[in-house]
Amino acid sequence: MPTRRSSTGRRRYGSKAGKEVERAMHERKAGTLRSGRSGTKVTSREQAIAIGLSEARRAGAKVPSKRRRTARR
Repeated sequence: MPTRRSSTGRRRYGSKAGKEVERAMHERKAGTLRSGRSGTKVTSREQAIAIGLSEARRAGAKVPSKRRRTARR
C-alpha cells in the first residue's frame, strides 16, 4: 500500500501506524472490529482506518494529530 508523502518526501505515518491500520482493516473484513463506546460493528473502511490510527497514536507511534475543525462564520 503506497503511503501519501508530503512535499519533502518524508513519510507521514510510521510503520507502527501502518501495522495498526492493517490489523484494524483485517478485523473489519472478518466482522470483529467494534467501535469504542457503543460497541457497534464497524463496516466503514474510513472508520476502520480512523480506529487503527487512533490506537497507534495511543501506543506512541508516529502519527500526526487529528485535524482540527474550523469554526464557520
